[in-house]
Amino acid sequence: MPANSTGEYITMIRRDALLRLYNTLLSRREELLRQLNTDMTSLGGSSGGSRDEADAAFDSDSEEINSTLAERDSEELTSIDHALVRLKQGTYGTCEGCGGKISAKRLNALPYSSLCIDCQREKEDQPDWEPKALASRYSQLGNVPTLSGDDMPHINIARVQFDS
Repeated sequence: MPANSTGEYITMIRRDALLRLYNTLLSRREELLRQLNTDMTSLGGSSGGSRDEADAAFDSDSEEINSTLAERDSEELTSIDHALVRLKQGTYGTCEGCGGKISAKRLNALPYSSLCIDCQREKEDQPDWEPKALASRYSQLGNVPTLSGDDMPHINIARVQFDS
């Protein structure tokens, strides 16, 4: 391969990898939509009537499991949609936590990852974790004053009128 086409070759490989990940995301998205449709149909289709308590308890447990699975699928679908937006914006593969690169290995395993492995671990270990990249965006705004009880405006609720 000629020396001047090395950059073009790398760009082509990157484009092919992104296209493969894009197709993986679309395929998984379609699968989740089908599954959610099935879950919602089964959740809405409980039959009443003269059934015994054991059947009713089983149905209740099944509905709870289906509801939990539907919630998980819905969260994954949201993550996939977010990844597709990032692909379109050209920010796919950039960690939303630190602004660094998400490894190709991680993206291949979890194509909708928005965090590098280090930021993901921090997020899981610290319940109040916030992305460093986000914090740096707002650092130039300075301190936002907080209002104490004396600084709070007094509102007379008796004078508030509501539309009827």
